Amino acid sequence: MFVSRNSIRNESLLNILEVKHQMITANIANADTPGYKAKKVEFEEELAKLIRNGNTGNLQLTRTHASHLPLSRSSVIPYQITEDTDSIMNNNQNNVDIDAEMAGLASNQLAYQFMIDKVSGHYNKYKKLLADMK
Repeated sequence: MFVSRNSIRNESLLNILEVKHQMITANIANADTPGYKAKKVEFEEELAKLIRNGNTGNLQLTRTHASHLPLSRSSVIPYQITEDTDSIMNNNQNNVDIDAEMAGLASNQLAYQFMIDKVSGHYNKYKKLLADMK
């Protein structure tokens, strides 16, 4: 009753943003680790398809590179975690760009807060509706 396609999609996006936060903070924590390769969460293209098509039935991700980690199956919006093995930022073979990671962290935090407001707003409407019915 209280769940809609939009609320499911929004909650899925919220979960992906949480995973993205974990990847960014792991990259920041390993900025000086020799040989560490930066990881990122890719979902934007599939989210754009979802918005364009208006359904989730046609979304399929494929593993296009050996460094891509296995695909997520638990999300309405498919995502994958990729590792950049082609670039090097430091002499120790590490490729974490700390400035880019910090900017990504700030951007992700704003997106996460927006989605928190959106998801909680959905349920607050029902809470208010039920409170008004008393």
